[in-house]
Amino acid sequence: MGEGKGSTLVHLLVVVLSLVAFGFAIAAERRRSVGTVVKDEISNATYCVYNSDVATGYGVGAFLFLLSGESLLMGVTKCMCFGRPLAPGSERAWSIIYFVSSWLTFLVAEACLIAGATRNAYHTKYRGMIYAQNFSCETLRKGVFIAAAVFVVATMVLNVYYYMYFTKATTTKPAHKANRTNPTVGMTGYA
Repeated sequence: MGEGKGSTLVHLLVVVLSLVAFGFAIAAERRRSVGTVVKDEISNATYCVYNSDVATGYGVGAFLFLLSGESLLMGVTKCMCFGRPLAPGSERAWSIIYFVSSWLTFLVAEACLIAGATRNAYHTKYRGMIYAQNFSCETLRKGVFIAAAVFVVATMVLNVYYYMYFTKATTTKPAHKANRTNPTVGMTGYA
């Protein structure tokens, strides 16, 4: 392992887990449930019939992959709170900035994914009688999973930079003090 480089395996796993989460988020957007209004001839009621509910599974899968990538990185770095202290300097400042930013984008991505999966799973079966003129089947709004995918990529980039600066800040050697044997203030004894 190079000086301040970090583990290539950790970089690779974080990127792969995030890219899989990104792929699942895109797949969830493309496979959102679509409802059609159907009239029951016997009871004269209208109801919604939805196509497959696979987008919910994709959304949950993206949620879990992103969560596992974030958990892996926070486990390796000990969430920046435990373990070796960070050396003062710009590497520590950048690692703190990337740490906070990656957590914010992670929380937004996870919120979009779980909200999209939940909303996609919610289906209205029976919605009244035939006199409902403006009847429509409730579906997930377009773009929720796309927003999650954008935040997944942002989280991935910020996590890579966080880990890079974190390893630099933990492996940086502190500045060496000059080893002086003679007093410099002139505090010599009088004879």
